[in-house]
Amino acid sequence: MTEKNKILVEAKPYFISEQSAPEKDRYVFAYTITIRNEGSIPAQLINRHWLITDSNGKIQEVRGDGVIGEQPYIKPGETFCYTSGAVIETPVGTMQGIYTMHPDEGDNFNATIPQFTLSIPRTLH
Repeated sequence: MTEKNKILVEAKPYFISEQSAPEKDRYVFAYTITIRNEGSIPAQLINRHWLITDSNGKIQEVRGDGVIGEQPYIKPGETFCYTSGAVIETPVGTMQGIYTMHPDEGDNFNATIPQFTLSIPRTLH
């Protein structure tokens, strides 16, 4: 990835207690992703590849075209935000991955989605 192809990705996860069922090992999380093009040329997000890992070490691998049914075209200085979700079997897990980007000039490149933690809120007694 060169400076002309510089995509930054930030994630903010949230626990969705209303859709979760801890007694059935079902923990539902939403996450909002912000993708910012800090490079010098536009690029389109064409594919995603996620690794979702629970605290038992179970890994879900998710691949697909674009995100939330879109393949956003992001110009320099612009951002694209979306919210999606994941279901895991433990109260804590992690997500990480890559977006394949297609720039206006040059070859496709990967934008890293830094690892972030899915965790239910802590309860104090």
